[in-house]
Amino acid sequence: MHIGFLGLGNMGGPMARNLLKAGHSLTVFDPSLQATTALVELGARTAASPAELARDDVDAIVTMLPTAAHVKEVYLGTQGLLANVKPGALLIDSSTIDPLSSREVARLATAQDNPMLDAPVSGGTGGAAAGTLTFMVGGTASAFDQAQPLLAAMGKNIVHCGDNGNGLVAKIANNMLLGISMVGVAEAMALGHVLGMDAKVLAGIINTSSGRCWSSEINNPFPGVVESAPASRGYSGGFGTELMLKDLGLATEAARHAKQPVVLGAAAQQLYQTFSLQGHGNLDFSAIINLFSRDDLQ
Repeated sequence: MHIGFLGLGNMGGPMARNLLKAGHSLTVFDPSLQATTALVELGARTAASPAELARDDVDAIVTMLPTAAHVKEVYLGTQGLLANVKPGALLIDSSTIDPLSSREVARLATAQDNPMLDAPVSGGTGGAAAGTLTFMVGGTASAFDQAQPLLAAMGKNIVHCGDNGNGLVAKIANNMLLGISMVGVAEAMALGHVLGMDAKVLAGIINTSSGRCWSSEINNPFPGVVESAPASRGYSGGFGTELMLKDLGLATEAARHAKQPVVLGAAAQQLYQTFSLQGHGNLDFSAIINLFSRDDLQ
């Protein structure tokens, strides 16, 4: 299949490479010459703009973009995808944006006979490189079936979440819970530490008791508890505080529109906002423990 791919950053670049490995032909666009050159060396060809990419007789387009504003510009602008793509081409947006914006773009795409899916991912850069991402997909069943071979080249767990926007609903709800749970684990680990408990012993108890969760077991925020966790390498790598803050903002904004209370989600957002303003936005989100610790754990 001939696929267009826009957005070749830390996630999009590896995803595009996996499509090439699966035997698809690829036309790519990204403002970064370095990013496009890396794909050209593997057999892709480049387009000078989203419009040129869309006019390259592509059968499907995948986008991985930073914000809703970027998504709307790329899809809805006069030199964007919808104004130039052929009817029937499948559109897959893997950006993490708010569900309302995604549904607006999908409605306009569907109206001109371009089936569209929102397909945000989980699994990080490691999963993108390994082709083991989880895709949370919103859209019609027929579009989901059509996208399966493409998504399977980039991911391992592909879940149809329902109508357009529901993939993003799943993503932001999950990440809101993740942010909340990390704050809870950070508070518990900091409390145990200041009261004289060995951090590894405490984590072992938590992880064999009712407090067990991903944030305690896999990404424990206390240095040295989990050797493979970002906390054990100065909170480098992993899922950045700024990215967590972005997802919490999406969740609380969506909740505001729905008039749905997210008390703990809003509290977590404020804590991560405070931590980011202190200059720690580039650290893994588990570094939030430093807000509660009397010692500098970095």
